[in-house]
Amino acid sequence: MGPIVQTIKNASRILVASHKDPDGDAVGSLLALGLAFIRLGKQTSLYNESAIPAVYQFLPGVGLIQRRMDGPEAYDAAVILDCGDLPRIGDGWTTISRVPVIINIDHHISNTGFGQLQLIDGQACATAEIVARLIRGLEIPLDRDMATCIYTGILTDTGSFRFSNTNTAAFAISREMTELGVDPYGVAQRVFGSYSLGRIKLLNLALNSIEISRNGRLSLMTVTRQMLAETQTQQEDVDGLINYARRIEAVRVAALIQEQANGCTTPDGRTRFHVSLRSDGTVDVAALAGSFGGGGHHSAAGFQIEATLPDIKSALLAWSEQMG
Repeated sequence: MGPIVQTIKNASRILVASHKDPDGDAVGSLLALGLAFIRLGKQTSLYNESAIPAVYQFLPGVGLIQRRMDGPEAYDAAVILDCGDLPRIGDGWTTISRVPVIINIDHHISNTGFGQLQLIDGQACATAEIVARLIRGLEIPLDRDMATCIYTGILTDTGSFRFSNTNTAAFAISREMTELGVDPYGVAQRVFGSYSLGRIKLLNLALNSIEISRNGRLSLMTVTRQMLAETQTQQEDVDGLINYARRIEAVRVAALIQEQANGCTTPDGRTRFHVSLRSDGTVDVAALAGSFGGGGHHSAAGFQIEATLPDIKSALLAWSEQMG
């Protein structure tokens, strides 16, 4: 961590970015570190290609996140959070790739090791856990705002401490954050407390789409652009739907096949899909995602693919036969 700490202290202008279509860990880590850099007196720019989901709009400093950035010459260093590879940022990755120093901070075991400096820990429960360590390494006192962001990142990425990545650090850091003034009930109400009618309608359509492999080990859930349009919902409303497919009795792996909003269908019927994978812990879905050019964790991974929906389902169902 020493070289990273020194690089940050020496930099005057820092860009901090996390992956497109951000989850709670990506948003929480981005804001916590950004607020810390501002406290350190750095000229700090926070970037995410996508709109921040409504459920995270309560986080301190969320208004600082921009969907545009300056040219690479405007920054001395870029800190990239929660991205297994640089293109995970989105279209802005080519600009960021030309920033003089790139610092890669992540907890995905499939991280490609991009950048000049890396702080990667596949055993961390969330990137927010690593960010908390870095803030301490920079000797910046954590305040309630940073703590709220870190707590939210850990809470969401561990599935409210239900997922297999929940470790002792998750509880230790969460306790520390609550001692700094974080309100666990308040955060939970903001993140999980209520759903729009549209999301409930989308859930109904997604549940109706579920298919089970012949051996009962794989469940497939599909979300299409038409389903989002019909229910007047957004990308953020898809978050968490895969857990319903994962909890089906005897299912070891759940796959959520989501048609991308900005995709276009080719004459032969192919379009862009994102496939999210969740395992009960007995199957390494990162290996499966890797075979399609994606990555992630042992129990949570994903990949993007341009194909027809029947072809994707066929490939996943064929793979499921290996589970016996």
